Amino acid sequence: ASSRISIMGQDILTASQQQLVPQGSYKCVSCYCIFPMLSSVKTHIQNSSQKGYSCKVYYRRLKALWEKQQKVQEVAAPRE
Repeated sequence: ASSRISIMGQDILTASQQQLVPQGSYKCVSCYCIFPMLSSVKTHIQNSSQKGYSCKVYYRRLKALWEKQQKVQEVAAPRE
C-alpha cells in the first residue's frame, strides 16, 4: 500500500518544519541534504533510489504513518 502513496510538496514542508536550515532552503529529512527550492527536494526524493538513497521510502513511510494517525484521530474524535 505504501508504494502507491504520492509524496506532495506539502508533505515535504510538514516533515521539514522541525529542521533548522538556512532561510529560503529546504532539507530532506531522510538524508539531511539541503536544497535551494522545494521542487529540488521533490526531484531528489523521486530520484533517490537511482542514486542509492532510500529517501523516497522514508517519505512514503512517513506519509503512511501520518495518514494512519489522522484516521485514528478521526475515529477517536467525539461526534456531535
